[in-house]
Amino acid sequence: MTDVRTPAADNPAVDLTSNSEIAHKGWSKHDTTWMLGLYGTAIGAGTLFLPINAGVGGFWPLLLLAVLAFPMTFFAHRGLTRFVLSGRSGDITEVVEEHFGVGAGKLITLLYFFAIFPILLVYSVALTNTLSSLMEHQLHMTPPPRAILSLGLILGLMAIVRCGQSVIVKCMSVLVYPFVAALLLLGVSLIPNWNGAFFATASEGMPLPLFFQTLWLAIPVMVFSFNHSPIISAFAVDQKQRYGEHAERKSSGILAIAHAMMVVTVMFFCFSCVLALSPADLAAAKAQNISILSYLANHFQTPVIAYAAPLIALVAITKSFLGHYIGASEGFQGLIVKSLRGRGRAMSASWLNRLTALFMILSCWAVATFNPSILGMIETLGGPIIACLLFLMPMYAIRRVPALRQYSNQASNVFVVLIGLIALSAIIYSFMP
Repeated sequence: MTDVRTPAADNPAVDLTSNSEIAHKGWSKHDTTWMLGLYGTAIGAGTLFLPINAGVGGFWPLLLLAVLAFPMTFFAHRGLTRFVLSGRSGDITEVVEEHFGVGAGKLITLLYFFAIFPILLVYSVALTNTLSSLMEHQLHMTPPPRAILSLGLILGLMAIVRCGQSVIVKCMSVLVYPFVAALLLLGVSLIPNWNGAFFATASEGMPLPLFFQTLWLAIPVMVFSFNHSPIISAFAVDQKQRYGEHAERKSSGILAIAHAMMVVTVMFFCFSCVLALSPADLAAAKAQNISILSYLANHFQTPVIAYAAPLIALVAITKSFLGHYIGASEGFQGLIVKSLRGRGRAMSASWLNRLTALFMILSCWAVATFNPSILGMIETLGGPIIACLLFLMPMYAIRRVPALRQYSNQASNVFVVLIGLIALSAIIYSFMP
């Protein structure tokens, strides 16, 4: 990649040849760890609502969404990765400032933080609720007071966070295995309940305006369900440090395999759920505003689903919390650094990490304890910001930044911009009477 200075270029002690040799060795354990880390961040709580939102429209919209899933997620996250790699050094907040100036850097950093941080708060609430429900209904235990339970959970997660980014990624990659096993087990266990009610919608036909409206409103759900932009910045920085000029090629390969895993796993789970239910069941689940796991547990009342559902939810939310913490802390620290820099001041890395950890613990604990309903805020604020940062900003940078000019005039760029605009317009639709 042109105009990119790697750490090796700034440090004569680093052997560039060694990096090249590593890059050409093929797939490594390091690549597997990141592939599973990316997968773990993306497959979270949003996945548990996808079957309802994607399947309620019928067979043909769901089939088209399944076809769009891989290119939509891969091209968008590859564009964001290329954007971070195009900087001379630093994470996404520093690269934005390098390319677009100090003012734009502060604005994008603020948007980046508010796109991720509220989701972290939702996961704090969801994790507390899920564990409390598991203890009460499945384990037949009296859960401790909510303030104590939520504090214990958050401190446990922060203990993992304090071990460093590499431990977070490894922890997420380990959690992937039981999560995939549980997700596939649940999907397979539903096969005896498959019926023809959902396929019947394929022959009934659907008016073209209703078909496009269904797709229009389902795409933002797909964007949210497969989103792992919070970890992309850390992923790109690590790839650049390890692979140097080969970072873009290696990153694209890791992303492609991670996204293929995401699409196959999630869409199998999604189709298994909708085939086991009727369109009326999916509409009822949407009206009740619950996850597909909760509806399945109440609908079938089988022991496997009753115990598998909270297990899947706990692992999914834990993975997503850790992955989103990386992005939220990165955005928070970026805001502090840029604010102090504007006043000619600075803060040591150790104190910055302490301040970040304290802020995250107190805010997550407070929200998890008071248990507010903030899902609507996420849908109306987090959705459009994610679309702007993940789909539109990298494509704009490709047109404006010389280091990214080599990626212009690609059909995939038009596709990413179109999906980003659809996601934004669907959010606007939700405000219409």
